[in-house]
Amino acid sequence: MSAIEVESSPALIGAKQPDITYRPDRAKWHARTARRLSEDPSLLQTPLPNGFPKKLESPLVWEGKDWKDESQWVYQLTEEQLKEIDDAVKHFHGLDLHLGHVSESTFPLPTLGPELKLLAKELHYGRGFVVLRTIPVSSYSRYDNVLIYAGVSSYIAPTRGLQDKNGGVLSHIKDLTRTAAPGSIGGPAYTTDKQVFHTDQGSDIVSLFALQTAKEGGVSRISSSWRVYNHLAEYRPDLIKTLSEPWAVDEYVLLFGRDPPVTHRPLLYYLDEKVVIQYARRYFTGFLALPRSDKIPPITEAQAEALDALHFLAEDYSLGLNFQKGDIQYINNLSIFHARDGFTDDGEQTRHLLRFWQRNEELAWKLPEQLKPLWKQTFAVEPEGQTFALEPVIRDAVKGRL
Repeated sequence: MSAIEVESSPALIGAKQPDITYRPDRAKWHARTARRLSEDPSLLQTPLPNGFPKKLESPLVWEGKDWKDESQWVYQLTEEQLKEIDDAVKHFHGLDLHLGHVSESTFPLPTLGPELKLLAKELHYGRGFVVLRTIPVSSYSRYDNVLIYAGVSSYIAPTRGLQDKNGGVLSHIKDLTRTAAPGSIGGPAYTTDKQVFHTDQGSDIVSLFALQTAKEGGVSRISSSWRVYNHLAEYRPDLIKTLSEPWAVDEYVLLFGRDPPVTHRPLLYYLDEKVVIQYARRYFTGFLALPRSDKIPPITEAQAEALDALHFLAEDYSLGLNFQKGDIQYINNLSIFHARDGFTDDGEQTRHLLRFWQRNEELAWKLPEQLKPLWKQTFAVEPEGQTFALEPVIRDAVKGRL
């Protein structure tokens, strides 16, 4: 079967999706686990896939309880560095360039730049996450905040990735349920709902810039997928096998189309002594106005258990970040899961984040062959073709199709 191929409807007659939804249910997970192990106790003796390690040893293996103080992951900007950023804003304005040309050369940070490059190494080969604190967002226009975000981020990972059609490289994460048309929201980024643990598709680095935090809730949570791997490899090697086999992924974002194709690929890989997990639960369960396509097969009971295991183990080992207004959070999307608590806004304080998908070619990990088409599409946009939406819009990839 080709990498992208739509299943024929006759093959799906009688097929049934397991009892699983976007919102994980711990009781159902435990019940499914008990049932499957009762039916087949030999699952626990399943050998790991060929070449996969029994245990990963790396700074990327951590638990939330390992971190005692946020000074361990927060880089606090000094007054001198903030002045350097402000000077870079003025310098870029003087160049009269399109925002797509924001780079190290057009946004000079002579002393902060080298520090940011050290943080980039920490993302790729250290703990895998960092928070930059704090950009004074209230002192700048929306355009200049986007400029600062792009300029600073260009030292972390210079290549920006496509997130939407028409060259869109900047996404807004904000509740739009009160203003969007009914049936138009197919992703949790545009709601106040809890967002479950996942990775973003087709990106090495995911960054988030907080223009404003929620009135209550909305805690940003991260978790080491390498720690989750170690747990599964020790206690449930059968689920490692399940995750390393091809899944029918409802991933029509590949083509930004309205009739989704299906991608057959594993969610878990081991290459160059690194584990890579790439998955988002909603591609297998659907979300609100974007249900899983009925043109592709339902997932299996083993896959349903594996999805729950990824989420709940990530939750058990997670770290909550004190994300403040003006912070920029960077994570290694190949080794770190991220999630968000549900939240409440009010008229005076509305949670609003900006997001880039990024890549650092010098530090980038080798990619499994099955993921290369995703990366090729994400990072195929040239500077002049990049667009930066200054106001929130629902990405075409997560518009409802009900």
